[in-house]
Amino acid sequence: MENTLETNAVNHDLERIAVILRIVGWSSLWVQLGFGAASGLLLLFAITGRNFSQAIAPVPGYPVPNYTQGTTPGVGISIFWAICGILVLLFGIYSAYRLTRHGKRLANANRDLHPRKAEVMQLLRIAAIAGFVGMLLTIIGGGVGLGVLLAKSIAQPQGVAIYDPNRLIRSIDIFVAMANMNGIFAHFVGTGTAAGLFIWLHPKL
Repeated sequence: MENTLETNAVNHDLERIAVILRIVGWSSLWVQLGFGAASGLLLLFAITGRNFSQAIAPVPGYPVPNYTQGTTPGVGISIFWAICGILVLLFGIYSAYRLTRHGKRLANANRDLHPRKAEVMQLLRIAAIAGFVGMLLTIIGGGVGLGVLLAKSIAQPQGVAIYDPNRLIRSIDIFVAMANMNGIFAHFVGTGTAAGLFIWLHPKL
């Protein structure tokens, strides 16, 4: 009788853990996917707008200084780090999906199909590390983008017409900064989810 009660208690705990793994995994997946898609779209607009600006010929009659037409120094670096962050985010989304599969396996009545504790904890550990790396990359990209915006705002003469496009704050610059901010939040969700589950599950599984 006592063994039956203990078995039922263990099964109940496993069912609860399985449900939480699936709910948290799917929630993390969709939040990361949403912010990752927003970040990707902003970068796409920034890159296409940047290429379009480079293709525009200078207006006749206006002096053209020696610079690459339509580009902003520093924005390319910010775009590069943002793309690296999105690539790492794809791994975080995949890790969240794997977490839902582990939850499904854990809910199976056949114990042979249950994931091992080491397997689940390793997945959470790798997901947390990837989230920290992704946050670092997007923070670097966001810092570079905000530095460009700050430099441009300081370089703008007050109350004077600006003829040098390098001094103008364009929507492309803001798109890149926003893409990095979205990436930071997406990685924060993935990291927080993985770390929180790791701490919660460690004494249970």
